[in-house]
Amino acid sequence: MNLKHLHIHVRDRQLAEAFYLTWMGMAIARRGNCLTFMTDEVGFDLALMDDQAPGPMPAWFHFGFRLPSAQRVIDLHKQMGESGIKILKPLYEEDSLVSFRCADPDGYAIEIYWEAAGTPLD
Repeated sequence: MNLKHLHIHVRDRQLAEAFYLTWMGMAIARRGNCLTFMTDEVGFDLALMDDQAPGPMPAWFHFGFRLPSAQRVIDLHKQMGESGIKILKPLYEEDSLVSFRCADPDGYAIEIYWEAAGTPLD
């Protein structure tokens, strides 16, 4: 069994769609009156639901997008910073992990990372 779906509420669906298209490489799979399903190349679905006042998420909550190399994370961090995307946690670099956190237009925390195969959790 694989996790294949995340559903979030957004204030401005077109703005959220543009963010995930531009920065996360997702594509619009279906768009309805109040809901958009986006997908990535491995079939993960992100649902964006219209909501003028989405509830706050806990401070610890985030979701992540893994990139295939440390350099891709470094490059994306630079591009996002130059484009004015809010960076929540600065670029972190070590031999087996490179990561940072940014915010989407609704303030959801997103971790962008690369992790070496077999990296321990602690």
